[in-house]
Amino acid sequence: MINQLLLGSTIIVITVIVQVVFFNIAIDRLTRIGRWLSDSASFLKTSFIMVIVVLWTLLGITVSTWIWAVLFKVIGALATLDEAIYFATVTFTTLGYGDITLTTEWRLLSSLAAVNGLIIFGLNTAFLVQFVEKTRGLHMKKDKH
Repeated sequence: MINQLLLGSTIIVITVIVQVVFFNIAIDRLTRIGRWLSDSASFLKTSFIMVIVVLWTLLGITVSTWIWAVLFKVIGALATLDEAIYFATVTFTTLGYGDITLTTEWRLLSSLAAVNGLIIFGLNTAFLVQFVEKTRGLHMKKDKH
């Protein structure tokens, strides 16, 4: 059990780092285009940027899910990569169909993957809410002038 806790905790730390890197890249890019975006904050322009940011955060979630899938495959908890990706996705999103389960030897990892998913989705939600608020602020500044 202690091995599962250590392994799962390590993966949680890695996925949080991955997500923070994705956020920082997004913030850097958004900062670089901030002036262009705020000069003429049109509906089309901000909509396009919002779609890009949402897809970018989804890519970060995908990378985190793949990290879990690779772990499940490498430790032999699941037989195929397809099965590992499916299980990691269903578990990470806390959907948990239950059609594939881990053996007793590894089952605690599935709980840790679900907890990790809650953390990552919470971080992404906070990031996207802040992004939308800042984007709406651009429109409000434009409307006041």
